[in-house]
Amino acid sequence: MITLGVEEEYLLLDPVSGHPVAAADAVCKAAGLQPALAAAEVQHELLLAQLEVATPVCESLNEVGGHLLRLRHALGEAAQQSGCLLAATAAAPFSDAGPAVITDTPRYQVMYRDAQQLVEEQLINGMHVHVGIPDRDTGVVMLNRLRPWLPVLVALSGNSPFWRGRDTGFASWRTVVFGRWPVSGPPPVFADGADYERRVRALVDGGAVRDAHQMYWHARLSERYRTLEVRAADVQLRVEQAVMIAGLVRGLAQTAVWEHEAGGPLPSPLPEVTAASSWHAARHGLDGSLISPEGKPVDARSAARGLLRHVSPALAAHGDGEQVAALLEQTLRDGNGSRRQRDAVAGNGLPELVRFIAAETTKDAHARG
Repeated sequence: MITLGVEEEYLLLDPVSGHPVAAADAVCKAAGLQPALAAAEVQHELLLAQLEVATPVCESLNEVGGHLLRLRHALGEAAQQSGCLLAATAAAPFSDAGPAVITDTPRYQVMYRDAQQLVEEQLINGMHVHVGIPDRDTGVVMLNRLRPWLPVLVALSGNSPFWRGRDTGFASWRTVVFGRWPVSGPPPVFADGADYERRVRALVDGGAVRDAHQMYWHARLSERYRTLEVRAADVQLRVEQAVMIAGLVRGLAQTAVWEHEAGGPLPSPLPEVTAASSWHAARHGLDGSLISPEGKPVDARSAARGLLRHVSPALAAHGDGEQVAALLEQTLRDGNGSRRQRDAVAGNGLPELVRFIAAETTKDAHARG
């Protein structure tokens, strides 16, 4: 069984203005009093208006969902005690033009000097799914073979339509903002683990990036854990959608190993095609078209169902088939987070958006019926 873990990034928002609040220190202090939280499960992020959580290593999707709901509830309570709201949205829907408050670490201060404006606009949050790998070569096998499906994950996970009080027209504005770093977007194809290390080292030694942690591809080999880390997804509005994304990623990883062992051909769409497909996924979410792994145009909903078919044997092997299939159909029916944010604004107006996001962030799926 392939193990997995999930990292989620959240914003801390003022309940009245909806603007980001530099309250990470206060929330972490309040969270330290929560018996449901372990110290290693909550970390600061680049900006003091953000926090990140990390689940323990999990074997089942029910474990993933349980941990995420526990973490969201505990941090949500700590945020309220600190006078702000925890928001699982992938871009700050409101913000002023003033400078963001950077977390005071040497690494983050260097990043600020390198790219001041870009760092100040990093009011964006992702969801990172880690799947366990036995070695770097196997990680590259997974990376190469799931690469054509990354745009579908972007489309399914889009949850950042609003920025500075306006609808951007994008399902995932986070994807656009994050794509401005030197090494970002869909990863290239690698020959093996050694080739991966060689090319990463060339970028670092050549001064393109500060270190290997700045490989901001949509998927990469982790420098910290023995995992493949898939970073294409926006943080999800609801826990159950995060569970769906985690299940699909593990299914892609397992399917890649099986295809490789069977000697199946490696799908290698042109890098410019994959990049363009990712852009369209970020722009239209589930309401536009993508480019299939075979290089043909396909509407995003059909692509999502094609992804489900592709990984169905792997999902079944892990006991995830019915759960992920039901969640995917629910997402196709109700829309991704971006669609639900827009529906909330259409029904209740823009001023109520932040409260809607905060309520969805900590809501239990079973409580909705």
